Amino acid sequence: MALTSCSALLLFGATGDLSRRMLLPSLFALHEDDLIRPDLRIVGTARSDLDDAGFRAFALTALDEFLPEDRKDPARMAGFLDRLHYQPLDASNITGFAALAEKLGDTSCGLAIFLSTAPALFEATIEGLRHAGLAHDNVRIGLEKPLGHDLESSARINDAVAAGFSEQQIFRIDHYLGKETVQNLMALRFGNVLFEPLWNAAHIDHVQITVSETVGLEGRKGFYDDTGALRDMVQNHMLQLLAMTAMEPPGNYDATSIRDEKVKVLRALRPVRGDEMVRGQYRAGAVLGQAVAGYPDDLGGESETETFVAIKAHVDNWRWQGVPFYLRHGKRLAERRSEIVVQFKDVPHNIFAGRGGRPRANRLVIRLQPEEYVRLQVMAKEPGLDRGGIVLREVNLDLSLTTAFAKARRRIAYERLLLDLIEGEQTLFVRRDEVEAQWRWIDALRAVWAAGDDDIKPYAAGGWGPNAAIALTERDGRSWND
Repeated sequence: MALTSCSALLLFGATGDLSRRMLLPSLFALHEDDLIRPDLRIVGTARSDLDDAGFRAFALTALDEFLPEDRKDPARMAGFLDRLHYQPLDASNITGFAALAEKLGDTSCGLAIFLSTAPALFEATIEGLRHAGLAHDNVRIGLEKPLGHDLESSARINDAVAAGFSEQQIFRIDHYLGKETVQNLMALRFGNVLFEPLWNAAHIDHVQITVSETVGLEGRKGFYDDTGALRDMVQNHMLQLLAMTAMEPPGNYDATSIRDEKVKVLRALRPVRGDEMVRGQYRAGAVLGQAVAGYPDDLGGESETETFVAIKAHVDNWRWQGVPFYLRHGKRLAERRSEIVVQFKDVPHNIFAGRGGRPRANRLVIRLQPEEYVRLQVMAKEPGLDRGGIVLREVNLDLSLTTAFAKARRRIAYERLLLDLIEGEQTLFVRRDEVEAQWRWIDALRAVWAAGDDDIKPYAAGGWGPNAAIALTERDGRSWND
């Protein structure tokens, strides 16, 4: 059900970095394109002691910094700022929620809440919303990660939210699901007869999912050192990418059908053995030609927190039996890249062998960032008279989403996710049973770490992680797509 004319959007953490970089620019884009109702009020709240004018000044500074120059239309920006209101709030103090409710006014026609706050404040925030009458049936609540640090803490947060809201009202955010290329993965698989018949263990040798970063801690050292690479990236973004790659065809393109299939994959993940994973921590090196310090120097002390993880995972079902899924994520790596690589098997018989031709197995590369493309690597004959033999060469069939849809507005993930939250569309949000299946697998993996004697392996910044991560694939006769 779409929110009506008396609706509002409430932003918790409205003066934080996520709001400044992503939320406010995204909401402006929706306003600019008339995708939200002209009478939708946007109310920000945080601990900062601002009034409406102060929050509008904060928002204007954010738009000036993060909007492209060609989109800074003064009239549009002024109209957007008129939507903005602000109410300071200490979420740990329940008495402040009454003033927040008064600022919002009548919300009976519909209220969307975007909750970006420290996990320790989730329970207090939900209780405050309930106390102030802001948890009624016509409220939807979006929850930004992190939602706990293990299954137990995640369940406690979800229980607290469930005390005020039904599952149909809860929108757990994983911003990777809002990326255009991630959604194109489903279009690629289920909109083309070319791929789905081959999308199984009979034809696919293995799958790689890489999310590499060139940055280090970037001002997040307290949070990151308590979290680590596994829980920061693998538990949410990468397992969602795995689930979308491996899921069975849903009956329909709707929230229930898609999320039902994803959770089946997550529940089918085999427990990981100690020799099927590698964890590392970056040391001093050079990234993109610039010297950078090691993690202990960035952190200001020694730590056992991993900044790199590589995992050999398996999905124990009929479609994927025997097909490894190699997951890799790390900081201070050679380049920034997010991609899914589907490596097909070799042709069963090489008819060109007698003439020297050596075909290579096809490879499908789905790049999510920084570029967005789908690339199918196929074999072609090199031009010539072939008297010295047939030369086969790998060539790329490229679909650049940027080029193919050059006239379409490229939207960042939060534009889509905020609009879906406002309109009540749950397809791109994560259901509770998905989150819990992810945490069960991650907790079991961390238990293996805790019981083992494998040290965190150092790696020089600017490379592709520890040598053990290379060995993880090469001992299987495979290699990373570097």
